[in-house]
Amino acid sequence: MTDDRKPDSAIWAPVDPVKAGLSGRCPRCGEGSLFRGFLSVGDRCGNCGLDYSFADAGDGPAVFVILIIGFVVVGLALWMEVSLNPPLWLHFMLWIPLTLVLSLVALRLIKGLLIVLQYRNKAAEGRLEDR
Repeated sequence: MTDDRKPDSAIWAPVDPVKAGLSGRCPRCGEGSLFRGFLSVGDRCGNCGLDYSFADAGDGPAVFVILIIGFVVVGLALWMEVSLNPPLWLHFMLWIPLTLVLSLVALRLIKGLLIVLQYRNKAAEGRLEDR
């Protein structure tokens, strides 16, 4: 397997990883799409041909989404309960749809960001040396 990332510095201009990750763009050229569906990563960049087989965000995006969105939604629900004391059905009507929408949007953004940062930092699976 060849490493497509070695010659990048001579050919491709540096790409802002945050901008590319949040917009779902290729980590090398910043132009091609990183995703082929809503959350599924494509096979390769349509613009520069970068192979996305290195991309493995794992459970990282889900953990960040749970922590961030959970903190926001639970905090708002607790504040609303203490301040306004609404009926339980109102909590369900507000917080379940809000949690679903925020989680899906945040999951795509964070997944793109983590994959681009993985590429930029040349992160790979840890391996033990053969002796």
